[in-house]
Amino acid sequence: MAGGPQEAARVAHEGILRRQSARESSARTYARALPIVPVRARGLTIEGADGRRYLDCLSGAGTLALGHNHPVVLEAVRGVLDSGAPLSVLDLATPVKDAFVTELFGTLPPGLADRARVQFCGPAGTDAVEAALKLVRAATGRTGILAFTGAYHGMTAGALAASGDAHDVQVTRLPYPQDYRCPFGIGGPHGAELGARWAQSLLDDPKSGVPRPAGMILEPVQGEGGVIPAPDDWLRRMRRLTADRSIPLIADEIQTGVGRTGAFWAVDHSGITPDVMVLSKAIGGSLPLAVIVYRDDLDVWRPGAHAGTFRGNQLAMAAGTATLAYVRENGLAPRAAELGSRMLTRLRQDLGALACVGDVRGRGLMIGIELVRPEGDDGTLFDGTSGEQPVSLGGTDPTRTPRPAAPELAAAVQRECLRRGLIVELGGRHSAVVRLLPPLTLSDEQATAVLDRLTDAVAAVAHDHPDHHPHPHAPARPAG
Repeated sequence: MAGGPQEAARVAHEGILRRQSARESSARTYARALPIVPVRARGLTIEGADGRRYLDCLSGAGTLALGHNHPVVLEAVRGVLDSGAPLSVLDLATPVKDAFVTELFGTLPPGLADRARVQFCGPAGTDAVEAALKLVRAATGRTGILAFTGAYHGMTAGALAASGDAHDVQVTRLPYPQDYRCPFGIGGPHGAELGARWAQSLLDDPKSGVPRPAGMILEPVQGEGGVIPAPDDWLRRMRRLTADRSIPLIADEIQTGVGRTGAFWAVDHSGITPDVMVLSKAIGGSLPLAVIVYRDDLDVWRPGAHAGTFRGNQLAMAAGTATLAYVRENGLAPRAAELGSRMLTRLRQDLGALACVGDVRGRGLMIGIELVRPEGDDGTLFDGTSGEQPVSLGGTDPTRTPRPAAPELAAAVQRECLRRGLIVELGGRHSAVVRLLPPLTLSDEQATAVLDRLTDAVAAVAHDHPDHHPHPHAPARPAG
């Protein structure tokens, strides 16, 4: 009968979601905001069990550099399966591993590749973070770690301790530079400079209460922290500060690596060479893989000092080799830089006048839109505390003065995007940043479709919340 197959698909879809809710842990996250049951996927597109199709700009939280089921990845996986090679080999040498390491080392920043060592860790990026922290502590004989506000390094104990939402503080926090919510109320190069001076003072002041640490860990672009790119000059300053004091610098490139930000590794923008790089997500070509790469003089591991049963995943290494090579050979990193820049320009032009949009920022195909509460009628700002007392947040550009985050609006935008067949993620300090992480294979036509749906969703949310329309007296935000 008419509608029979569609109705059956809908019932199957709802049944799977209902059973998931009844049987899976309350710790599940994405499934709560994205009630989708994927059954097929290719490139940017996911098809759900209910027959709906979606443009996927979550990409496995950045894991799918080439999108879903890219032919070169499938061919690499089939090649291993058809060869009869073992699928899991602990840390034994294999031709598949050798090819992966060779390709990986060929992409590393100058100054690291020719003296690098690689440690295969457990399958998740957080385990590689644990390995990096253990490594620098073993190499230096020191224990302290420097990390940054807003950071996210994973969900295991050591990684959480270095992340921005740690409850039991075990590391020293430094301010991460940002323009829109600069901790010094300044933003720009001056704000970044003040943060760098604070870090230097903390390390050089014998009474700071912070002994010389074992290492510093940072993200070149904070992803979960709200898509906040670190200024290149500030990264170079951190590199000099740590090198001059013999403090190993750990770059967490789990989400920023493999072309995502418009360079093969995000540290390449600044030209720095970290002492340790933490890599996961895209390096496995959509399959679980995590490694750390580090300077050979730090290689003080004792046998078994950091191990994991699944560190010999041959399918992931083969998929990773294919992905790394494809990104390199097809110039997908510079393509991400150019396309991402155009997408940011359009988003700023289309959304900049909306009072609910506080900032549009990003680097390459790592893009964020921060949703905020509007200004008061008299132009004052509110801090969200009881009594709604106005606060002065500083800043030199009144059109860039930060307003309180609006996580409820960001969640509304995410829902409106899903209604329009677009999957986006939320992040930021208050989950008020709508995030785009599309595959690097995104075409111009697909980018237009993504932006059309996203801007329409934001406009719909602004329309449904009249207080978030353009302020009648507010100047339009510059497009650049």
